[in-house]
Amino acid sequence: MVERLYPWKWSLTDLERITPNGHTVFSCFSCGGGSTMGYKLAEYTVLGNCEIDPQMMKLYRKNHRPRHSFLMDIRDFSRLPDGEIPGDLKALDILDGSPPCSVFSTAGEREKGWNREKVFREGQKRQRLDDLFFWFIETARRLKPRVVVAENVKGILLGNAKGYVNEIIKGFDAAGYVVQIFRLNAATMGVPQRRERVFFIAHRKDLAYPRLKLAFSERPILFGEVRSRKGRPFAKPGVYSELLKHRRPSDTCIGDITRRLRGKESGFNNSIESDDRVASTAVSSGSHFRMCDGLLLSDRDYINIQTFPQDYDFMGESVQYVCGMSVPPVMMAHIAGEIERQWFGRG
Repeated sequence: MVERLYPWKWSLTDLERITPNGHTVFSCFSCGGGSTMGYKLAEYTVLGNCEIDPQMMKLYRKNHRPRHSFLMDIRDFSRLPDGEIPGDLKALDILDGSPPCSVFSTAGEREKGWNREKVFREGQKRQRLDDLFFWFIETARRLKPRVVVAENVKGILLGNAKGYVNEIIKGFDAAGYVVQIFRLNAATMGVPQRRERVFFIAHRKDLAYPRLKLAFSERPILFGEVRSRKGRPFAKPGVYSELLKHRRPSDTCIGDITRRLRGKESGFNNSIESDDRVASTAVSSGSHFRMCDGLLLSDRDYINIQTFPQDYDFMGESVQYVCGMSVPPVMMAHIAGEIERQWFGRG
């Protein structure tokens, strides 16, 4: 396979001109299909998805037209009778998934949210999130794909969460897989965003694959290269709009301004994106601002820094939420391309 470059600006219609490489994928916790689009850019055939959130499933079905689509909890999917699992899902090349990760995020509750049930936006029902990774591994044990790819936040490698990582490694081993763990930054992979994520990439023990090597060095893409002409205005004047009147080129977040003006330590999660820097991580909630005009990021800004296709149909859903919850397609395309080149390309 020839190494490919994946442009940040692209459209779903571009996928119609791609020749499939013959390898198949099934995506769990698919949300709006960020990973799915990455695999498609890398020439894979995505057979379908499993997703618990009915609103996200509507988006997925509208934009991806999956062959097999399961609107259900991964716990229920992993326990389906054999007769209800399509045959082509039992001969997968890759089982993909991004188990919900808010309980491991450094911006969230972390330990306080572990082993607890609560109502999360992911799935819109009362549930635990920290055990979903193990149900995903159980799904791999049942379907026996050649490769498993799981994405999560970098916080899963920090502090007490390392204990979960050890259990995940043991889980893959018990399911018959050898796993490697990678901490990758989307900014090195042609994505206009500093987004660090952890990838667990495993292959079946019976396959004599070499150690996977993932090292990317694409040119950084600055926010000024991808931002829209005008940001989104504030719904009404408020604290943030007033603070932004005092912004300086060196400010990276609202916290820099509040510290300088008021001596307060607050607002550090509210980024200010400058034209001469790579954008910070796009998150599903909160506020991102533009240095150039002091306005909020526009929907087009989120689409561009997340490398979502220009013609994606959000069906009225929050563009920020869908993008923030997704793996950047171009990031996944680079990873999938290397898996094809280093493992599947060996025959």
